[in-house]
Amino acid sequence: MNPGQTRREAAGPERGAQRGVALIAVLWVVAALSILVTGLVQTQREEIRSAVSARIRLQADAVGQGAIHVAVQTLIQQSQRRERLARIKVPYDGVEVIVEVQPFSGLVDVNLAPPPLLAALFSVNGGLEVGAATRLAASVVALRDARPAGPPPRFRSPEELLAVEGVDYDLYARLAHLVTTDSRGSGRINPLAAPPGVLLLLADGDQPLASRVAAERDAELVGMDTTRLQAAFIDKSVSSRLRFRAFVPAPDGSEVIVVRDIDISFASEGTAPWRTMRVHAPVMSLKQGGSS
Repeated sequence: MNPGQTRREAAGPERGAQRGVALIAVLWVVAALSILVTGLVQTQREEIRSAVSARIRLQADAVGQGAIHVAVQTLIQQSQRRERLARIKVPYDGVEVIVEVQPFSGLVDVNLAPPPLLAALFSVNGGLEVGAATRLAASVVALRDARPAGPPPRFRSPEELLAVEGVDYDLYARLAHLVTTDSRGSGRINPLAAPPGVLLLLADGDQPLASRVAAERDAELVGMDTTRLQAAFIDKSVSSRLRFRAFVPAPDGSEVIVVRDIDISFASEGTAPWRTMRVHAPVMSLKQGGSS
């Protein structure tokens, strides 16, 4: 047998194996590049979505703040204190914005609320067991009573509830939109001004009752029936301190909620007739119509 032929025959399988290894290596490189490209495309898409979302929030915030100022001017011109929660339509910059006007007298003031009212808040709205809710209410009262009487108020903002032992962020998040530290009221609640969550508290967790009272209030019925609500927690106070929530429709079908707390007490001559107490960060929501 020819020695050269023998060597060629022996080298054939080796070259085939080398080509197979090279093909596998190429396939691995292609797969790695595909994964890398897919990741880069996904990252770019997420960055574009984030940028679009930020632009929507920024534009909606400007529209919402403008609509709120129009609503404030309307109330000032009426020269009336607002005693009930109401929603008004405000055309602004080509957009019809629903602005909810929420008097602070419809919120639970953690600086003034009696312990049973705080316990009901932690139980009905916070979801705590009754005994735990009662103990937490006592802790809040003890902490606020240990601080000097205001002004400034003992709790300066709802976020300070997080300093109370037993209040974690999940509990705080469930209650934040229902409480205030600035009502300057009696510590009790005007059901005409109360949002759905506070009406649920006044109804001792009875959702059908809370919904009926809310419907009668929103229909501005004269002589709204509140006899089945917790009488010890109720008064008919009014407030010049209002929370304005503007619900701005977004192009993607969601809405941006813009919130500003304002005191509409008439100021001294030569200054604005209201004072902004707090501006909240805008929030995007899938829910429409300002019914939350």
